[in-house]
Amino acid sequence: MVSKNESLQRNGENSGNALLEVSRVQGNDISKFMALQGTPHRQSMQGFHPDYVDIVDYIIRVTHRIWEEKNIGLIYTSYGHNAQVHSSDGEVYGRDKVIAETTKTQGAFPDIRVIADDVIWSGNDVDGFHSSHRLTWVGQNTGYSQYGPPTGRKMVCREVAHCFVKENRVMEEWTARDELAAVWQLGYNAIDLARRIAAREAAAGAKPPVLLGTGEVDRLLGQTTPEELPPPSRTFEPEDFIRRAIHEIWNWRMIGKIRDYYAPNFVSYNTGNRVLYGWGDYQGNVTQLLGAFPDGRMLVDHVIVNGNEGDGYRVAVRWIFQGTHQGPGFYGEPTGKRIQILGDTHYLIENGKFVKEWNVFDEFALLKQIYWPV
Repeated sequence: MVSKNESLQRNGENSGNALLEVSRVQGNDISKFMALQGTPHRQSMQGFHPDYVDIVDYIIRVTHRIWEEKNIGLIYTSYGHNAQVHSSDGEVYGRDKVIAETTKTQGAFPDIRVIADDVIWSGNDVDGFHSSHRLTWVGQNTGYSQYGPPTGRKMVCREVAHCFVKENRVMEEWTARDELAAVWQLGYNAIDLARRIAAREAAAGAKPPVLLGTGEVDRLLGQTTPEELPPPSRTFEPEDFIRRAIHEIWNWRMIGKIRDYYAPNFVSYNTGNRVLYGWGDYQGNVTQLLGAFPDGRMLVDHVIVNGNEGDGYRVAVRWIFQGTHQGPGFYGEPTGKRIQILGDTHYLIENGKFVKEWNVFDEFALLKQIYWPV
């Protein structure tokens, strides 16, 4: 877990030294990154291929070369042989498996475009970098996918890939893609499809996507209240602000505090390609999810902060939500199943308030967990 000081200082933007000239993703123009080849480094990149001028350039161009230039074999030199990929749909171990899954997706969507929206980062080339890459997938389903025969339909969905990178290789990755948006756009009934795929995978001997314990979700200790937070600092600290907001709203159920943390015209780009606008929409989203999982608990795993008070903060948060499907809602009749989802949220903070967020988790994987055969 990254401390407040580490997340603010290790990225070089708030260390008191000269501002580090690192690439920014602006205008989704990949040609600007392709033109960086052969130019001087913008930060120390020992152990990396000399083409890459900084960590943002590495993330953007490696992704483009693998996915859009179809150089899938580049994974051999940009992923560790024992790389781990974590998601709500299970674990992938080893780069050969990463290559296999990449090939399947490209076969299903031969014209796939992977558009970079932002990269929020921390670290250095000695200890390793953390990068949180928000991107948008655009493609037409003209090949066979894990869901079935080609539908000919187009899909657009969002993903956040959080990578730990060292010496030109992704060593560990936590990925959350809005798979539900893709399923809907391809024309499937999400619950029916989740039941069918879960049954098929279970019949083939697969284990549930996420192996959970049998204990309770420990949001509370017995009959006590959730954990108390220490008083906020006198100066604004983005990581403390975020951890406090998540804990008070999601774990303490202080839904009304949304008005304290979020601007009145706040915009949330959420799962299923849903757009939430303002306090009312956001309050409804929180209460509906907690209504389906009444014991739900939100845990913050990792925080990266870029920016400053004057320009605003861009923040990446990796989180885990645990709960038991005990209430009604979009996910169908209560099943009593324990669930665990991995998600990523990118926030924009200005003047001490959240003004935008891009919230991504795999709701289709959540449905598979709910409807996995007992």
